[in-house]
This record gives sequence, C-alpha cells and structure tokens, in this order.
Amino acid sequence: MTVRTRFAPSPTGFMHIGNLRTALYAFLYAKRHKGKFLLRIEDTDQERFIPGATELIYSTLKASSIIHDEGPDIGGDFGPYIQSHRKDIYTKYAERLIELGGAYRCFCVKDRLDSLADQKGVKKYDKHCLKLSKEEIANNIKKGIPYVVRQNVPTEGMTVYTDMVFGEIQVPCQDLEDGILLKSDGMPTYNFANVIDDHLMQITHVMRGTEYLSSTPKYNLIYDAFGWQRPKYMHLPPIMKDATSKLSKRYGDANFSDFIEKGFLPQAIINYIALLGWSPKGNQEKLTLEELIELFDVDGISKSSSIFDEAKMRWLNSLYIKELDFDTFSALAKPFYDKSIIANRYDYDKFSLLLQSRIETFGDIIQMVKFIDDFGEYDLSLFEHKKLKTNKEVAILAITKAIKVFENLDNLEYANHKLEEVCQEIGLKKGQMLFCLRVAVSGQKMTPGGAIEIADILGKQETLKRLHFSLELLTK
Repeated sequence: MTVRTRFAPSPTGFMHIGNLRTALYAFLYAKRHKGKFLLRIEDTDQERFIPGATELIYSTLKASSIIHDEGPDIGGDFGPYIQSHRKDIYTKYAERLIELGGAYRCFCVKDRLDSLADQKGVKKYDKHCLKLSKEEIANNIKKGIPYVVRQNVPTEGMTVYTDMVFGEIQVPCQDLEDGILLKSDGMPTYNFANVIDDHLMQITHVMRGTEYLSSTPKYNLIYDAFGWQRPKYMHLPPIMKDATSKLSKRYGDANFSDFIEKGFLPQAIINYIALLGWSPKGNQEKLTLEELIELFDVDGISKSSSIFDEAKMRWLNSLYIKELDFDTFSALAKPFYDKSIIANRYDYDKFSLLLQSRIETFGDIIQMVKFIDDFGEYDLSLFEHKKLKTNKEVAILAITKAIKVFENLDNLEYANHKLEEVCQEIGLKKGQMLFCLRVAVSGQKMTPGGAIEIADILGKQETLKRLHFSLELLTK
C-alpha cells in the first residue's frame, strides 16, 4: 500500500500556524513512508471565500518547502483538486447514498427546524423526512420544493474506531445528528465532500485537529454505507495561545505571513511548529526538514495541547540566522535596513557584520540600528561602571586622548592598536577606554557592537564630532 496523505485547507484568509502544522505532519508522514502528499482546496463554503487566499496557500507551502505531489496548480491523476469543481461528483454519490439507505432528502423549512430547539436552544433533527414515501418525495421534487440531503445515522448502537494518537474512540449513535451532506444549492458540506474526496483520491491517512474526534464516526458511517475502506486517522491536539485560549485564525493569532514579515526564516518556523505537539527521540531541537522527515513518527505525538511560545521560536530562529553565509544574510537583511532609520545612508554590510550574531529575527534590525541616529544629550551616569571602575573623570581622560588618536588616523583599521598604546601611556585599561568611547559615540551603555565598530560605521568625521560633543557635555 502506498501511503497517501492530504492537506485540505479552506481559502478563507492567511495560513494559520495550526493549519500549517497539519500540512507539515501530513507531509512528513507521507515522505517518511515514501508516499504521496497532495493538496486539495476545500472551497464549498463560498460565503467565506476570500479572493487571493488560494494563491496564499500555494506561496506559503512553497516558502515552507512543504511541496505537494498533486494539487490544483500541478495536477495529478485524481483531480479536480478544487471542491467547487467537483459538484457533479458529489451529486452522483449523494444519489447513490440515498439508494443505499445511508441518506435521505429533507424538505423541512426553517421555521420547522427552529421549532426543534430544546430549552437550551440545542437543535437536533428528528428524522421527519425519513418517513416520507417515494410518492411524497417525487411530488415535492416535481413541485420544485427545495431540499437538502441528510445523513441517515442509526439511532442505536455505538460507533467505534481507532485513532493513531488517541487509541480507541467510542461514540453512541444517539449522540450524532442526521447532518446535512448536500445543501439545497447542490454544494456539499465538509462532512460529505471530504469523505468522497478522500476515498476517490485514495487517501490512506487523514491528519486533522482533535475537534473532529467526536464527528469522525459520522464520516465512518458514510464509508461503511458505501462499503469503502476507512482511512486511518491521526487527530492532532490544539496549539494554545496560553493555558486557557486556543490560537485563533479568526482573531489573527500566529499566522505564517506575519512571522515572515517580522523577520523569521521559513525553515525556523517549520522547525518550531514541528515541535508543537511532537517530540523526536533524543534532545535535538534544531532539525532540518530532511531530519524531520527521517525522525517523524506517530509515537512522538502528544495527546496534550501545546502552548505557542514565540520567545522559543525567536531563539531557534537565531540559530538559523547565525548559520547563514554572509551574502545570504545581507540579502535577507536588506529589506529591514531599507525600512529602518539608516535607509540608504550607511554601508549595510558593516551593520551586517555587527548584527548577524546578535539578532534573533531580521525584524530586530530596525530597533538595533536606531543608536546610529538617536544621538544627543544623554545621562552622564552612563559612564559609571562598577566592574570597570569608570566614571566622569575617567571618561574625560579617555575621550580627550581618543580625539587625538582619531584626528591623526587616516585609516580606522589601526584605531584599536593606537588606542591600546595610549592606554598603556596614561594607565587606563583597554576595557575602560573602549567602554567610555562606546558611550561617547552612541549615547548608550549597550550597543550592537563596540566603540571601534561603531566608529567604522560612522566614519572619522562623524566619530570625532560625537567625541567632541560628549567631551563638552562632560566638562560643562
């Protein structure tokens, strides 16, 4: 048997992290078992359809290196891969299911359906139209009375299946409703379309969220009514925003595009979300996609929900950034330099040399380069450092001598050596000198890079200008 998995998103907006994890796990499982991974667009809910959302699905999967073997954009042997293009297929199988007794036509109007609500407002269909005779059904159709096709769920007994993560699941039939399979406009509901499509596309393993654990028995009843083999199921626990709230697509929580805009690398995002609900054997956390494929197994999937920790993903992202070759880092950093205070004004490469080992996301660049232009009067207590034993007097001495060094330098490459010589002459430690100069040229105690690196970016004239400014500030 060839393993075949699928990712079947609805084109209703951005790619939520939970959806992307489902795609990733389905992809990893298929590739781990030398199988096929396909993409199917479930767009039967036309009211929620958002223009451009399908293209966003394609671009997100491509950026994530989750490459499908079959799909709407590349074709395959089991298309069409867009549900709205399969309407005639669903109609055909709905008619067949009615013949088999697994479904029936329902002509009930809204007022009658509303009247079925109990004291808590819960509605459950009462199988009213199941009792209609063939003549009544034919007469209603002849009159043009709209109808839906409902599933005929047994009223007694227990439905049982085994989930690959949660084990045996039992649901009493009396807890299930005769849900709608085909709407009055002829479009299928998710409950029907996904069963038909999964069977016809020969899907062997279905990955989806735990919210479907209790409704999967309804799908199994459809498989059974047709006499089809059920797929194997892998239900995935939710990703939580915190201890009590799920990440929500509706409220804009954690979507792939936003993280890319923040400066996360796609490979780091994929690495992190793979670990949200799955643990590889061993303690390794940084894993390439190839390593994830090699290591992925169902045994590592947790039954418990996971809390999304952006700080942890930032740390993981920083590891990927550090490993980039310099040219790649610089190219990826450029859009963020362009949006920053230094846009088109300084040598970006010099900043890249400073920042590659210091940032966690490329978005950090915008804040971390502000020190270059955010310069003016500052608190002189910044020069006080207990460990280095620096203060206002030490700063005056250091800056006075440094000004002479920089005035006589044609090439800042020699600044470090010349300052070291001066320190020996005047009895200052090199650390004291460089700390005082860092404050003097930046107006800050902490900067991404030391005094010499900042001076190199600023250039000789701007460095001297700032040193003179700081010396005047100290000697007022």
